[in-house]
Amino acid sequence: MTFRKKGSKNPPLLSLEFILQNHADFVACVGMFFVLGLMFEGTAEVSIVFITLQHGVTFPAAEAEAEQATAPKFLYHYGAKDLATVFFYTLVAIIIHATIQEYVLDRINRRMQFPKQRQGKFYESGQFSVFFLVSCIWGTFILVSENCLSDLTVLWKAHTHNMMTFQMKFFYISQLAYWFHAFPELLFQRSRPQELSQQAVYVGLHLFHIAGAYLLYLNHLGLLLLMMHYFVEFLSHSCDLFYFSDEKFQKEFSLWAIVFILGRLVTLIVSLITAGFQLAGGQNGNSDDSAEDVNVLAAKIAVLSSSCSIQAYVTWNLFNVQLQRWMEEDAPLQAPSVKKKRIKGRFCRKGMENGVATSNRLLDSPQMRKEKSS
Repeated sequence: MTFRKKGSKNPPLLSLEFILQNHADFVACVGMFFVLGLMFEGTAEVSIVFITLQHGVTFPAAEAEAEQATAPKFLYHYGAKDLATVFFYTLVAIIIHATIQEYVLDRINRRMQFPKQRQGKFYESGQFSVFFLVSCIWGTFILVSENCLSDLTVLWKAHTHNMMTFQMKFFYISQLAYWFHAFPELLFQRSRPQELSQQAVYVGLHLFHIAGAYLLYLNHLGLLLLMMHYFVEFLSHSCDLFYFSDEKFQKEFSLWAIVFILGRLVTLIVSLITAGFQLAGGQNGNSDDSAEDVNVLAAKIAVLSSSCSIQAYVTWNLFNVQLQRWMEEDAPLQAPSVKKKRIKGRFCRKGMENGVATSNRLLDSPQMRKEKSS
């Protein structure tokens, strides 16, 4: 993403360049309409659908007493109104993205003076590092607060009556909003055509897996797998930032590759154990248990295929990025040898030309003329 620098010439009004430079201001104005709508009685009911979480259900007193003391009395399920909430928080994600870009990453770029071919990768790694770090902290807090780490059975059981808590639903809404905002950001960042398809697939895979866990009520399992995936991705983009600041950090790539592969293996193992032995096992014919457990073959296939596909794709991307870096490192080593050969050839040609000119001068000398006449 690029922003208008002070002193630069302003682009024409409503041109593509003008929209790209000021898109955050336009999005902020659209978001303010929804916020201002809360102040008026006629528009408050519409605005509240975009801003607050919808499809909440209050537990009856009898059922609330049967639950644990720490269980919430007000839970949520998903519905069509969630699309409006995701749209609003997509606008918020665009504004936050632009704020980090302008006040943090652009200042670092001006200070470090990265070459143009690295600026796009630097911006991408910087944005993803902030997002993955915040998501890991937030998701870990949810896992601890809902006792997912102490009671592992929660991972393959849906919440009571297929409901989710406020913090769980808000986390998934925020995740969907962030990955939806990544599609227009591809235009705002002026991504190159050869990178556009790869980045679109990367964003689409995250949307598919997060939406699948949200719609199948695999909230806790999806959150745990997402935290492991985000932690590895955070380390990956953090290493990229260090590499951009100083290429000597590239020597530690072997250690990072081990951590990367171990993180992918742990994610696959958790998916296989949970999906293979729990989601599709233990059919006891009890309708109540089957209502609470996502215990169907479709869920097993979805979880396994999703986990395997995204891990394989991300690992393949890592190998491609590293191969590209190796080629960039070999390029400057090959360039001087080619230049040396060219210089050597030029000197040889010049020497031959000088030799021919010297011999011609000797043949035209008076002494050679006398020898020829005699």
